[in-house]
Amino acid sequence: MGIRRKQAPADRWTAPIGAGVVAGLLGTAAMTVSSTVEAKLSGRGSSTTPSDAAGRVAGVEPRDESGEQRFNSLVHWAYGTGWGVFRGLLDMARVRGPAASLAHFAAVWAAEQAVLPALRVGSPTPAYGAKATATDVLHHAVYATATGLVYDRLRRG
Repeated sequence: MGIRRKQAPADRWTAPIGAGVVAGLLGTAAMTVSSTVEAKLSGRGSSTTPSDAAGRVAGVEPRDESGEQRFNSLVHWAYGTGWGVFRGLLDMARVRGPAASLAHFAAVWAAEQAVLPALRVGSPTPAYGAKATATDVLHHAVYATATGLVYDRLRRG
């Protein structure tokens, strides 16, 4: 018979939140690859929406195009990594596996659809047409799927 250590309250938070941060970072990497490849194949330019939204909230305006690109990248990576925390919270609420990935996707995409118009930096994606909507859904599905796979592997592996 072994001795069982009582779990400290912080232990219940640290593993799921830490795994969520790592998973969100790697999910953001997957989304970055998918959107970069898609933009090159379609001839679409890169989006400045992350920097536009964060700039509106924080009152920040980059001085030049190079600054805007750096700020855009920083916001993109921080936002995606931060949403990984939500994946950890889903696990803590006992929502796991594919159901958690679907809920994660729905929350991230719904937030985009609500927040960007509220900040007046974009319209809901369907306003841009079916192709833009499908592309946006694809990239967010890549993010949520990759984040979920990494999260599940970290927590169960």
